[in-house]
Amino acid sequence: MPSVNPGTVTARRIFDGEQFLEGHGLILNGEVIEAIVPAGQLPSDTAHCDLGDATLAPGLIDIQVNGGGGVMLNNAPCVESVIRMASAHRRFGTTGLAPTIISDTPEVLKAAAEAVSAARDGGAAEVLALHIEGPHFDMARRGTHKADMIRPLNSADMAWLCSLQSLPVILTLAPEHTQPGQLRALAEAGLLLCAGHTDASYERIQEALAEGLRGFTHLFNAMSPLASRAPGTVGAALDADNAWAGIIADGHHVHPAAIRAAHRAKAAGKLLLVSDAMATVDGPDSFEIYGETITVRNGALINAEGSLAGSAIALIDAVRISHHQVGLELSECLRMASLYPATFLKLDDQLGRLRPGYRADLVAFNEDFNVSDTWVAGQHQHHATTEPRT
Repeated sequence: MPSVNPGTVTARRIFDGEQFLEGHGLILNGEVIEAIVPAGQLPSDTAHCDLGDATLAPGLIDIQVNGGGGVMLNNAPCVESVIRMASAHRRFGTTGLAPTIISDTPEVLKAAAEAVSAARDGGAAEVLALHIEGPHFDMARRGTHKADMIRPLNSADMAWLCSLQSLPVILTLAPEHTQPGQLRALAEAGLLLCAGHTDASYERIQEALAEGLRGFTHLFNAMSPLASRAPGTVGAALDADNAWAGIIADGHHVHPAAIRAAHRAKAAGKLLLVSDAMATVDGPDSFEIYGETITVRNGALINAEGSLAGSAIALIDAVRISHHQVGLELSECLRMASLYPATFLKLDDQLGRLRPGYRADLVAFNEDFNVSDTWVAGQHQHHATTEPRT
C-alpha cells in the first residue's frame, strides 16, 4: 500500500527564507519539513491546509520577550508564566522566543532559569533560550531597570552563570563593569554575550569583542552614542561585522531613519528585530514591575516618569513597521525576524528557513500582517484574526 503523507500546506505565496514562491506548497513530515514543491505535485492522499491569499513564512523568533498574556517573567518566574508568554506571542506569529528576565535579585534570576529550563524539558518547543538582561549594568544607562538591583558581576554570579550548560542563555551586560577574564570565561561556558545598558567606549567594546562578545541589545537605546571623535557603543556596534545587533522597531524607540542607517551600516544578516515586549501583548493595557505601574499610551509603554519602559508590540508588528515605515523589503524584514535571530542563536541549521529537514515552524499572515495560523514543530494552531498593536 502507498505511504500516507502526514500533511500539506499551500498559500498564495511562500517565503522560504530567501525568496518568495508562488504556486507552491509544503509537505510536512511530523516535526519537520519534507519538501517544497509546485502545488500540482502535492500528494492527494493526505490532510491539506489551504491558507488562501495568505503569505506563509518561517516562524518568527524573538530573543527579547519580557512578558505577555498579562504576566511578566520577573513578577512570576515559574513554568506557568513561561508557557503563558509563549502562548500569547504565538498568536502573533512568534514560534520561537527567549523569555527575558530583567535586573532582579539572584533568587529571581535563578527561578527564571529553572522555569525556562523546566518548560523546555516539558516539551515547550517555542522556548529556545533564556535571556538574562542585567543586573550587571552601568548605573547611568540602566533605563527603567531598578537602581538598587544594579550590581557588579561577582564570583558567585560567575559560578552560577557558567553552570547553565544545558540551557541556551543570552546575557546582556555592560562590558566596562566586568573584570579581566570574566567575559572570556562566560563565552567559553557557552553564554551568548551582548552589550547593553552600557556606557562603554568604542575601545572597550573592541576588547569585549575579542573576548567573546556576540551582540548588542536594543541598538541605540541605553548605550553610549556615536559621536565624531568618540564612536561609543553605537559606533562599535555598527562597525562590528561579526556581531549581531537587535533593534526595537516599534515606532517609538528608534526613528525610522536611524533604523535605515543601521541597516545600511551593519554587515548583511547582522541586524535583527526584537520586540522587547511586556505583559500587554495579548494582555491588559497596564501592568506592574518593581511596584511601578506601566501603561500603554498612544502605542508606547510609559512609566510614571513618562519614559519608555519596554514595548507594546509583538514581533510581527516590528516586521510590519520595518516594511511600511522604515521602507525595508519585506523579504529582509522577515529574515530579520526569523533567519537572523536563528543564526544568532546558532540554530540556523534548524530554524529560519523553509527547507527539507528544517523544523516545521511556520507563520501565515495576511496583507495587514494579521496572523491566521502557526505551526511549531509541525503542530498547527489556527488563530482568531488579531489586529496590530501599534
